[in-house]
Amino acid sequence: SGFLFIFIRTMDGVNEVGEVKVSRLQMEGENEDKTPPEHKVEEEKYLPSLWTFLFLPELVCKLYRFQTEDHRWLLVREQLSETPLSFSLPKQLLSALIHEHANRVQEVKELGDLSPHWDGLRRREHLQFVPTNLHSQRMEVTSPDSVWYEVITFGAPADHHQAFKHGGLKKLLSKHTNHRDSSVSYSQDESSRARELLASVAQLQPLVFGLAEELGNFNSSSSVSSLCLGFIQTEQFVHALKDELVKSALMAIHHQCRANCNSSHVHSNGLLCENSPVSQDGQPPLGHQDVARWDAEYDEEEWDRAWANVAKILNCIVVMVDRDLIGRLVRSVIKAEKLKRCPSPPASPSRSSSSASSWQEQLLPLVVTLRDCVREAVVKARAAMTFVILQGAVAPTVGRGPVQIVQRRHAVFSQALSALVCGFMLKLYGGLEDPDFLQQLLSVGVLAQFESLLSTYGDEVGMLEDMDVGVADLSKVVFTVTEAKTEQQDDLLPTGSFVVKVPLPPETFRSLPQELKEGRLIRVLPVLFNIGINQQQSLVCRKANGVRLTSCKSAKDRTAMSVTLEQCVLLRERHTLCQQHFSSALDCMRRDGCRMENVQKNVGNRKFAFSSVQLLTFPKLYRPPDGSYG
Repeated sequence: SGFLFIFIRTMDGVNEVGEVKVSRLQMEGENEDKTPPEHKVEEEKYLPSLWTFLFLPELVCKLYRFQTEDHRWLLVREQLSETPLSFSLPKQLLSALIHEHANRVQEVKELGDLSPHWDGLRRREHLQFVPTNLHSQRMEVTSPDSVWYEVITFGAPADHHQAFKHGGLKKLLSKHTNHRDSSVSYSQDESSRARELLASVAQLQPLVFGLAEELGNFNSSSSVSSLCLGFIQTEQFVHALKDELVKSALMAIHHQCRANCNSSHVHSNGLLCENSPVSQDGQPPLGHQDVARWDAEYDEEEWDRAWANVAKILNCIVVMVDRDLIGRLVRSVIKAEKLKRCPSPPASPSRSSSSASSWQEQLLPLVVTLRDCVREAVVKARAAMTFVILQGAVAPTVGRGPVQIVQRRHAVFSQALSALVCGFMLKLYGGLEDPDFLQQLLSVGVLAQFESLLSTYGDEVGMLEDMDVGVADLSKVVFTVTEAKTEQQDDLLPTGSFVVKVPLPPETFRSLPQELKEGRLIRVLPVLFNIGINQQQSLVCRKANGVRLTSCKSAKDRTAMSVTLEQCVLLRERHTLCQQHFSSALDCMRRDGCRMENVQKNVGNRKFAFSSVQLLTFPKLYRPPDGSYG
């Protein structure tokens, strides 16, 4: 009981190289401060087995010892870790988006290792969905009980690939409000009707053409019943074409073509250009001339005439066929009466044959016209119903603007989601034995407090606009806890898109409340504070067991100032760090702590990217120590 065990490790605090046993060690002012043996420094204690899969093994550790107001000593361990979630979550979200896009394309037809240089790579297209410099910053304080504090640091979720020449998502979406309001949309019922009509047209068109073929070859030996069936099917075809949805869809296509030709087009950057393109001679391009010509010739009654022509031609044919059948019946009756009165040899068929030939000559033009009218009506109906189906398919995204804005929003959401999931998993694993926390998840969900350190100048305005929309979109996310199949890393990483499934080892899962085990959804309540200099929002977040996330442009310089200040404030307010040692502790963490290692990883040197002029505008507590910037 009188021994102190000291485990000697490498400077990064990871590898253990030896052990020193000291007897009867006593520091000045520590007569009453006895450290019980259960508080030995052990790796298993700092990294519980449940957390090891969540972080990569190359973590950075720093150890500090600070004096408290009552002359005791605080043992502080600072830890910075990367996480495989930086890539696994964006990959899963991209897979879901690709699957959704592939399904849409099909409908139209039927109708690794983390890079150490984040700062320079975030503009590359293939990293568009990956969060910048995502790390978990954790601090353990032993005084005498062990307490952990976490904050997730990452570059502000923003689309650096598309850049910010025209602003961020908030500005781009506001520019497209009018475009969104003017777009045509259809309900699920209308889309279903369009599919049914397409199926009817596809089924009935060959039958109508078959009727026309049969009429062309009609003679006295033809089956009257099959002819009647053909007429009934053609009547069904005409009735299907009378649907008002076809007429309204053709009008919508008409208005869309006119709008696209005369008012605007969309640039690759997602902005609407209000002037239509013109050629050097002042005329619209050839394609636009064609659309304008079609636009000028179209009127509301065109579709009514198209299906009405089919009905009129069909009626004419029915009248002719009925007249011929009645004529045949009358002639057969007269012939039978004559045979009863005076039997004689059968008459020559020449007159009957010439009569049938003359009737077919009169019928043939009507049959040809019927085929042409049906073909024209089918083309228009297919175009209209395909338009309805496609508008219904893209309705969830067309309101968000052009494809570039949709992709930008997905990329920003992917970055924000990865950081949120990392923070939620840390918070969940840390609170598994806290019944109040688990009950809070069931009743109100989890608070996710994003702290932004972005300015409102230059490109950072666009980043802030991206982050604002990305954080708001996280309100659509819910978590659910599942039982992992095994304790392998692949089975313990979360899955899902907007419902994120967080697996737990079987033994841990069985200890959860029954409602969580049954898959009760956990809501996310995201909030964003920009340039929050005081600590009020951070204190509220921690008291509410929320997830803390801090961002600047690259989570490197300003984030380091914020995180280290928050850690020292926690030591002062909750662990009685001596006030006269507050500034030295803050400088120590900034000069030699984990955040300096993060700077080294990102840019290859150990200097925060601040200038002397820039620091004049910083609050005193946000300024780095001399020699640590430049």
